Amino acid sequence: MASQGLTYDGCNFFRQRLVLSTLSGKRVKIRNIRSKDDNPGLRDFEASFIRLLDKVTNGTRIEINQTGTVLFYQPGLLYGGVVEHECNTQRSVGYYLEALLMLAPFMKNPLKAVLKGVTNDPTDPSVDQLKYTSIPVMKRFGIDGEGLELKVVKRGMAPGGGGEVLFTCPVRKTLRPVQLSEPGKIKRIRGIAYSVRVSPQMANRIVDSARSILNKFIPDIYIYTDHMKGDKSGKSPGFGLTLVAETLNGTFLSAEQVSTPQGQGDPVLPEDLGRNCAKLLLEEIYRGGCIDSANQSLALVYMTLGQQDVSKVLLGHLSPYTIEFLRHMRDFFQMMFKIETQKPSEDERKGGDKVLMTCVGAGYTNISKSIK
Repeated sequence: MASQGLTYDGCNFFRQRLVLSTLSGKRVKIRNIRSKDDNPGLRDFEASFIRLLDKVTNGTRIEINQTGTVLFYQPGLLYGGVVEHECNTQRSVGYYLEALLMLAPFMKNPLKAVLKGVTNDPTDPSVDQLKYTSIPVMKRFGIDGEGLELKVVKRGMAPGGGGEVLFTCPVRKTLRPVQLSEPGKIKRIRGIAYSVRVSPQMANRIVDSARSILNKFIPDIYIYTDHMKGDKSGKSPGFGLTLVAETLNGTFLSAEQVSTPQGQGDPVLPEDLGRNCAKLLLEEIYRGGCIDSANQSLALVYMTLGQQDVSKVLLGHLSPYTIEFLRHMRDFFQMMFKIETQKPSEDERKGGDKVLMTCVGAGYTNISKSIK
């Protein structure tokens, strides 16, 4: 553990660096965080993220200089247990949850986290999307059972927030390797159209417009409407749609759209929102792969930290975020993936170019987990 740390520049990929540092036990120093900005240093949402990591670990040392432009982070042990965190409303709960999904299986105690804040906003993946796509990815790697749950207790739209999310996850000593190279054909489309503090009719209008596009392709479509009332509806009005396509082999591909937050630009019509979301889903299906683009890095973490065995995953087009993630993987775990591009022929109708990622797990065993 006493290896020398890594040094990075700038505020980009902040979560990736801290999460991988926590998993690998390597300390990390980040310099020049917005040092040229009028308002230099860490933003509130990043400070909130550091506080969350501090809550789920034990013995983490964090040093930040006066202006907030340099951060030194020495990770402790992943402790888990019951955690409650007030997420900053500049970013959605999804921003914090994505990191927890990566860390949760490697805790000492099963994690039970209550996160409060914005559950759906236009920039980060919503809690619904993570529930419908990330949880199945975790199950593929053997993280399943009673204890795995992600639940929206209260919805909170940007900018006011006021939502609440419950995430529980069991711990695993090792993760099982996966071989996912055949996504299979789409068998059904499910979704959830939600609205808070607006007319419940909004959700129905979203559903009708999304179906007008998707019905041309597949008959088995069901979109739930979810209208939370009273104290469960958060502090701001808004509506949105999350769509998920499921394939015969149990791959989930998703897309989502959220209405413009109150007072932040032109309002959006529910009809347009439904249609755009349906088109985004078709685009995601075209990209294809066995893991949708929102969960590429999650799957790569689990592959790296698996047993010393070969894992293969077929991904769609790699997002820039994932590419940067692979570079960080090399820094923290010396893990290199074998990357093969596959071009489907025109007649196959398999969508865009695919990438087959292969690696041998690092044989990471959960040292924090107490042996019963």
